[in-house]
Amino acid sequence: MKFVLAGIPVLALAGVAISYFISPLHTFNTLVPKDSDSRLAAEGVAYGDNARQQLDIYVPEGAANGPRPVIVWFYGGSWNSGSREGYAFAGRALAARGFVTVVADYRLVPEVRFPGFVEDGAAAVRWVRANIGEYGGDGDRIVLAGHSAGAYIGAMLANDPQWLGDDRAAVAGFAGLAGPYDFYPFDTSSTVEAFGQWPDGAETQPVTFADGSAPPALLLTGTDDTTVKPRNSEALTARLGEAGVEAELIHYAEVDHIDIVIALARPLRGRAPVLDDMAGFAARVTAPAQ
Repeated sequence: MKFVLAGIPVLALAGVAISYFISPLHTFNTLVPKDSDSRLAAEGVAYGDNARQQLDIYVPEGAANGPRPVIVWFYGGSWNSGSREGYAFAGRALAARGFVTVVADYRLVPEVRFPGFVEDGAAAVRWVRANIGEYGGDGDRIVLAGHSAGAYIGAMLANDPQWLGDDRAAVAGFAGLAGPYDFYPFDTSSTVEAFGQWPDGAETQPVTFADGSAPPALLLTGTDDTTVKPRNSEALTARLGEAGVEAELIHYAEVDHIDIVIALARPLRGRAPVLDDMAGFAARVTAPAQ
């Protein structure tokens, strides 16, 4: 199978190692047309002392009336691979919809294990809340978002109050694409490496912490995803719903683990309305109170 992007044939993702396309995705970014109504405003901004603790900021083009809502995006890669540079297509796509969008790196296995990458996600969000006003963003209207392992990080920050503390009040919602939220006991090499040393596996699971204090959630999954099965999104949706939290679950027919994230790119948006669904949710949960 091949995708044709702007007349350029690009090898499809099927049959190729997921980690190659999740990280770094530089070739994909080079080939896909860019959203011209957004731009990279800052690159490699440090939110900590480690070389992996950096982020990029994408902003909409044009003037805005007041500060804009913010999306903080965490990419996937089995907690052991990935780079923010590979997700320019996601940052620009979300910024083109009117959001100041932050794409954050975080430390990876084997440099860290759980909870190191969650701690980095929290540090990035705290930096955003304190500093995003310099880029036209509203630090009190943040939506956490991510794909796969990045969706896991976002879900932990949204649901477990220990990571963000008082800054959790700024989180207006969580949008997760194909996230692993309920995967204990660990049965893959990547989950064993990332979480196997933790004494209580239940403490690593987003579903454990889903309660009535969580922000609204949009959980997106593909029916053909055999990497992170839809039951993860279904389990978190059910737990949040039982706690009285607004949680919407969308299944995309014949969409797999990679399709769901590359559908954010301009030429592939017909595959599934991921961008429309994310942007609509983020706009609604960050809308100023009337």
